[in-house]
Amino acid sequence: MINTGKLAGRTIFITGGSRGIGKSIALKAAKDGANIVIAAKTAKQHPKLPGTIYSAAREIEEAGGAALPCVVDVRDESQVILAVQEAVNKFGGIDVLINNASAISLTNTLTTEMKKYDLMNDVNARGTFLV
Repeated sequence: MINTGKLAGRTIFITGGSRGIGKSIALKAAKDGANIVIAAKTAKQHPKLPGTIYSAAREIEEAGGAALPCVVDVRDESQVILAVQEAVNKFGGIDVLINNASAISLTNTLTTEMKKYDLMNDVNARGTFLV
């Protein structure tokens, strides 16, 4: 996919942007010159999963974008509000929201524990709405 430069100077707020699809989107937008807010929980390296908000920010800057790593659990209203305020303070506003954070349990209805259901509902529905 060709970079058009249309995202240059635009600010993109990405939940779940420290790895996977969110980080891939961030890196593509960074090549176009975008400002990226990485709103994710991973501030410390996970023993089994690569990447943190800080390593993603480094990669974004190396790709040509500007980055703002923010520790955000989308279930926590105060963390969301703080990250939005930090984005506005650093970049002057937010142009695009990519609600990428999600939780999944690959179980059928009868074997899905309520704790897993609550997590999925809190992240996927409430967190998306809150952000």
